[in-house]
Amino acid sequence: MQSQTGVRFYRWDDMPKERVTDQISRRLVTGDRMMLAHVYLEKGSLVPQHQHENEQLTYILEGALHFWIGADRSEEVIVRAGEVLFIPSNVPHEARALEDTLDVDVFSPPRQDWLDGTDTYFHRK
Repeated sequence: MQSQTGVRFYRWDDMPKERVTDQISRRLVTGDRMMLAHVYLEKGSLVPQHQHENEQLTYILEGALHFWIGADRSEEVIVRAGEVLFIPSNVPHEARALEDTLDVDVFSPPRQDWLDGTDTYFHRK
């Protein structure tokens, strides 16, 4: 639903999931200057190392993600349900799901590569 003022209402359960890989899917809500995503990761799934101009907040609702931060993977942090990780612009990072995980990501500005399908880092060998 979109009102005359541009206000929009969403219900996660009514939105289709986009399949990103065999083990990762997502749902997106996008405004002009921010994006909110539900990311569903099966245990063992990997988000390969990447970086982007967008600031990122990762809030774990269920499960846990093990993050490696930096091009040399020198920083490690495990983010569990109820915890939030802030990733500044252009910081390399990767993550592995330690269990089935529901992750809420907030990006500013919106991830154009997610919107136009050019997020090829998911499919690198």
